[in-house]
Amino acid sequence: MNSTQWIMYAGFAFLCGAIPFSVWLGKLFQGVDIRQYGDRNPGATNVYRAGNRHLALLVLLMDVSKAAAPVGIAYHSLGIRGAPMAVIAIAPILGHVFSPFLKFHGGKGLATALGVWIGLTIWKASSVAIVSVAFGLLVMMTPGWAIVIGLAGLFVAIMIWLPDPFLFTTWIGETIILLWTHRQDLQQPPQFRSWINHLFSTEQEGQ
Repeated sequence: MNSTQWIMYAGFAFLCGAIPFSVWLGKLFQGVDIRQYGDRNPGATNVYRAGNRHLALLVLLMDVSKAAAPVGIAYHSLGIRGAPMAVIAIAPILGHVFSPFLKFHGGKGLATALGVWIGLTIWKASSVAIVSVAFGLLVMMTPGWAIVIGLAGLFVAIMIWLPDPFLFTTWIGETIILLWTHRQDLQQPPQFRSWINHLFSTEQEGQ
């Protein structure tokens, strides 16, 4: 694939990521703009807050798939590697965050970022990312800091398990985007959940 072709494919991946399923399906099935709920961003979480958990699950799956499909085709079927593949992998996340269908506004990109790793590594990196973020949500009050824990876990997995320079480059790009979209959370100091604080206080009392 020559440079013109992979650049065009990156544009296609960007447009796939830009599809605002949450907004369109929210209007179609609920008759509401889900951007009026929660943090006012498009995404499955605000579909859930709007009162339809089944639609929220569908949107989550579609937001993951809109990145996994073009990235997976590029990597596994077309055999693209190196810097071009890193650009293609980042493109759907940028599309979700800066959607031309929403006047270049968008969501925080977490589900789409997960879809990228599913497309690239099927279950390897994606399973580590899910477990790391889940652990982060278990111990941290603020979602943004949970994402930081998830990104750190993913970094360790790439360095140990999947030491490919283009995967590391993809991780860097994804990290920059997710830290930016969660910047409001990260302006707050990290706070542990009450059970963690209770655990530490119990240990200190026992010493």
